[in-house]
Amino acid sequence: MTTVSATGIFSERAIRRARLGSGLVIFIFVLLHLSNHALGLISLNAADKARGLFLAIWRNPVGTAVFYSSILIHMTLVLRAIYMRRSLVMPKGETAQIALGLLIPLLLIDHVIGTRVAHELYGYIDDYETIVSMQWIRSPSTGMRQALAVLAVWTHGCIGIHFWLRYRPWYINLTPLLLALAILVPVLSLLGFVQMGRTLADPSYQLTINPYEQSVNAHYVSDPEVRGQIATVRAGLYGAFSASLLLVVAARARRRIKERLDQVAVHYPGGEVIRVPRGFTVLEASRLGGLPHYSVCGGKGQCSTCRVQILGDYENLPPPDKMEQTTLKRIKAGPDVRLACQLRPNADITVAPLLVPAVEPTLPPNSQETSPGRERDIAVLFVDIRHFTTLTETRLPFDVVFLLNRYFAIIGKAVEQAGGRLDKFIGDGAMALFGLNTAPDEACRQALSAAAAIVAGIDKLAAELADELTLPLRIAIGIHTGPAVVGTMGYGRVRSMTAIGDTVNVASRLETAAKEFEAAVVISEPVANLSGADLAGIESREISVRGRALPLKVYVIPREKAAEPLEGKD
Repeated sequence: MTTVSATGIFSERAIRRARLGSGLVIFIFVLLHLSNHALGLISLNAADKARGLFLAIWRNPVGTAVFYSSILIHMTLVLRAIYMRRSLVMPKGETAQIALGLLIPLLLIDHVIGTRVAHELYGYIDDYETIVSMQWIRSPSTGMRQALAVLAVWTHGCIGIHFWLRYRPWYINLTPLLLALAILVPVLSLLGFVQMGRTLADPSYQLTINPYEQSVNAHYVSDPEVRGQIATVRAGLYGAFSASLLLVVAARARRRIKERLDQVAVHYPGGEVIRVPRGFTVLEASRLGGLPHYSVCGGKGQCSTCRVQILGDYENLPPPDKMEQTTLKRIKAGPDVRLACQLRPNADITVAPLLVPAVEPTLPPNSQETSPGRERDIAVLFVDIRHFTTLTETRLPFDVVFLLNRYFAIIGKAVEQAGGRLDKFIGDGAMALFGLNTAPDEACRQALSAAAAIVAGIDKLAAELADELTLPLRIAIGIHTGPAVVGTMGYGRVRSMTAIGDTVNVASRLETAAKEFEAAVVISEPVANLSGADLAGIESREISVRGRALPLKVYVIPREKAAEPLEGKD
């Protein structure tokens, strides 16, 4: 089997970008068009005046060329994507997007012919008075069809925008606002259309179309020759779209017949065997067989959640392409680990998915689904009480609970005031995350601020309880920054947002190092660099961290300096 070259990858990326770019042009057109409709809530005259600006953008030679070419490119690439899919088993969101995309031409061809084509070829006056009067008064069924078209086009576009932006770290913060806009735009547009229709239906309203416009439109409607030409254009557009779709279906059917004679078997640890045509990916095999298989990025090779371990001979498999190599290298995968969305086995194969979704058929109501999360650059803080066992071995259990609650309150308040998120308490330790809604440099500054507040708060608590404790109350804090997968994890009702990855492990190791160095805080060099902290006079060391080949440079901050925030460099 021929492997995909770097040039092939670039071509696929170029095709995806062309599909995205053309889709964005169409989405902007639809957004402006629906916004123009919404002005009908003010008045019919306001909508017509704004329409002048809309037409100035889209009915000049450049705007027309860009718009029509975008439609042609987008529809062609959508049909190509349908053909290229080896399996039509896909997530519900993708299914809805494709189904709506195929429905849109059937809903809009008549509208395009009755406005743009009629105007360009016959000078038809397609202002709001004429169009709304026809769709609201003369043919309400046409108006209902256009309302459905508005919802289909807008929903299709919003799904595409969501798929494009969903892995951007800032997108989750804007989701409520974008969702509100996604709902308001079509609602206001339809309300504007209804208001214009009611205005035109009012007997007191005098239709202000001059005699010339009336004669032009009457000629378009009544002339048999014009109607015949329009019917020919309509048949051509419907026929071209139907023929293109049938061609794709026929090509898929032909390929399917051919592929039935050349299949490979994918074996899974549970004993499942799924036979798929040669050229299918392992991820497509899992979906075709109905087996749960994570793929956060949608099978584009941009994450490693679909990765599988090859059980058996992996050396004769098609080698990973450049995109897959980059992802596997980043996670330091072994030679027997591959991305299921990119691996197209050329012979029977046995695989074991490394991230298996938990099967929970009876989840409690209103419980949140487990999510594999998304990768973000964050700062992680670990804190722990030193010599906790010795401190509490002679105290009553309720006294220990009192001490821990005071200790946890200090940590929680410090983390929240600094802008972080308290992740969890583990015994007498705690883990906090920073940077879920901020940039990495700000996250590091927040973590250092929280650490200073924790040290100061613990010193105050230690002075208060000095007569009751056998040893001074001391803590150890470790802070590190880097990429980590942040998501909602757990089972049933016991679910919470947390972070996993090498960054979390290193931060935990730095907290242990702080105990070893008898220091209050130990931070990594990346934290120091991003925060811009002034570390003059602070001791630096290099420590070995399990799982990392090279030593990590850290800064050891003693208790007497840790209680004060480190000022940034000038």
